[in-house]
Amino acid sequence: MISTRPIFHKSGSSEVNLAVQLSKATHRDSSRVQPDNAVSMAEAFLMEVCVDSVESAINAERGGAGRLELCSSLLEGGLTPSLGLLQVVKQSVKIPVYVMIRPRGGDFLYSDLEVEVMRKDIELMKSHGADGLVLGALTEDGRVEKELCMEFLAAARPLPVTFHRAFDMVHDPAVALETLVSLGFQRVLTSGCDVSALEGLPVIKRLIDQAKGRIAVMPGGGITERNLQRILEGTGAEEFHCSARSSKDSAMKFRNTSVTMGASFSAPEYGLKVADVCKVRALNAIAKNTL
Repeated sequence: MISTRPIFHKSGSSEVNLAVQLSKATHRDSSRVQPDNAVSMAEAFLMEVCVDSVESAINAERGGAGRLELCSSLLEGGLTPSLGLLQVVKQSVKIPVYVMIRPRGGDFLYSDLEVEVMRKDIELMKSHGADGLVLGALTEDGRVEKELCMEFLAAARPLPVTFHRAFDMVHDPAVALETLVSLGFQRVLTSGCDVSALEGLPVIKRLIDQAKGRIAVMPGGGITERNLQRILEGTGAEEFHCSARSSKDSAMKFRNTSVTMGASFSAPEYGLKVADVCKVRALNAIAKNTL
């Protein structure tokens, strides 16, 4: 599979995106492309933006994102998107699109029926153009569900797979990381088992040191323009994950404010959250100038 990874050079403009298209970098991960001789590894990074709409996907690419994590329901931490959303996003952007495989919100201990849904979703997303998948499962005692994850990875081949923030709910992150390496995950998304990547920075740094390049450790969770530089400098991460969203008012002129379509804690019916081009560009510039 051919993959495009945006490479940024310090001598260029903050909005210059030098897309380098190469064949599969390694058997481990077709989304990570090695820089050419003109750009050293120290000057390269990848920003992944989680999106739940076509508009957000387009904005993320315009802002310089190198990869998308495509979900539905970001309010619940991201669930499996529809096939329609995947297909239209794939028609609208050129950067890799990794699809979330998560059948519901809440914990990561899945029933047999939920596992069957996940199997079907892996098959469908793979056959409809996903460039990679994002998934995870735990046992009741907070360990990586090895047998189930092995089955999911086999079903996903040859697509690269990210273990998502189920990792932040494990009993022992050092042990869990070794499990993910042995299973063959390409990366793990983590906030360092804390409320955000900033608070979890020491754990993320230890995980990156432990990984020694065997698996990519990607900080995510609460990353903003205010804390990105500190997170990158403090961890040495080469990838990071963010949503970079802003509020956008609905275009509806008639509004029935007495009715909501979800629970009382749901997002306002007449307010939307979309990836913000300016925020994505700002994060890009911060990361580029940090490295």
